[in-house]
Parts: sequence; structure tokens; C-alpha cells
Amino acid sequence: MRKTDKKIDNQLRLTLTDVCEQALKDINGFQWLTHLVNYDNYPQSLKVVCVFNTNENLKNYLESDDCQTLVSLIQSEFQAIDIKLKRITDHISYDTEEACNQQHNGNWAIRLG
Repeated sequence: MRKTDKKIDNQLRLTLTDVCEQALKDINGFQWLTHLVNYDNYPQSLKVVCVFNTNENLKNYLESDDCQTLVSLIQSEFQAIDIKLKRITDHISYDTEEACNQQHNGNWAIRLG
């Protein structure tokens, strides 16, 4: 990883930590989030994965009136650090601990790989 990539990654990590802390307080079933990125194609390759505890809680969140909360939080934080993405929703995905346990024996490295 180049020095500039490391700086961007640290900035992303700090920014997304703020999103995560807020989401933990406000969103039922939300557990954590992570990001994936190929710095040779940054920021277009940036992907944020938001993880819920159960499939049911994720389904309830996505069907609720608050289903844009994570998108709004992430977009706001990215704007604050000058990350510009055409369609933020293309860069956000959702998953669950339950699904990872069922399909990958809880191995997130394989699941996200």
C-alpha cells in the first residue's frame, strides 16, 4: 500500500467509525460495518458493507421508513472528507452475521474476499 493509500484508508476508517457508532445507537440490529477498496480505482471501487445481526432485522430495516439512515450517514461523512460518488447507493451493501454463519461458517474474510 502506497503512503497516500494508507492516508486515505486511515481517513476512511475514522469516518466510518463515526458512522458505525451512530448506527449502533440508532438502528435496531445493526452490528458493524467495513469497507473494501482497490486504490488503483479509487473512489469508484469503494464499497461499504453494513452488517446486521439477523436476516429479520436487516429485512425490517430495509422495509422501514428509516431505510435511508445508513445511506445518509455515510454520504454525509464522505462529503465531509470530500469523497465524491455519483450514486452512493451503488457503493453500499448489506449483510448479516446470520447469513455469514450459515453460508461461510462465520468466516468474514472468505465472505468478503
